[in-house]
Amino acid sequence: MNDRRKTRAPRLDLAVQYAVAARNRPSRAQLRRWIHAALEHDARITVRIIGRAEGASLNRHFRSGDHPTNVLTFVYDDAVPLAGDIVLCVPVVRHEARAGGRTLRAHCAHLVVHGMLHLQGHDHATPREAARMEARETALLAALGYPDPYMQRVRD
Repeated sequence: MNDRRKTRAPRLDLAVQYAVAARNRPSRAQLRRWIHAALEHDARITVRIIGRAEGASLNRHFRSGDHPTNVLTFVYDDAVPLAGDIVLCVPVVRHEARAGGRTLRAHCAHLVVHGMLHLQGHDHATPREAARMEARETALLAALGYPDPYMQRVRD
């Protein structure tokens, strides 16, 4: 008997929390689209859009940083299905996008895809891992219609 099982797309349970004013923040529909692009497994994801003060506090508490960072990813290891949080600090993301000559939407898409890959076990701790993860991000973003986020490095 030929066993042809239909493969289904991974299921996503998404919660979005906005802790900043509506100006230039990604919509729930955009976030869902970007997450789905990188989703490899069923998952429960919370995306929290924050400002500088909360970004600095979270970075200090969880990464010993003394400033807000663009994205933080929190994985809940024991959760089935996969569960975690992606936190975007919009003022930092906005500044980086402007400085890098990118649109805010493209940079947000990149950071959400990046966070999703981290949630699913991808990393960039070694040069080999970084090259693999960057290639995956670039391919996913191209499929979404965004330019290669790493091309800017060549011009820097």
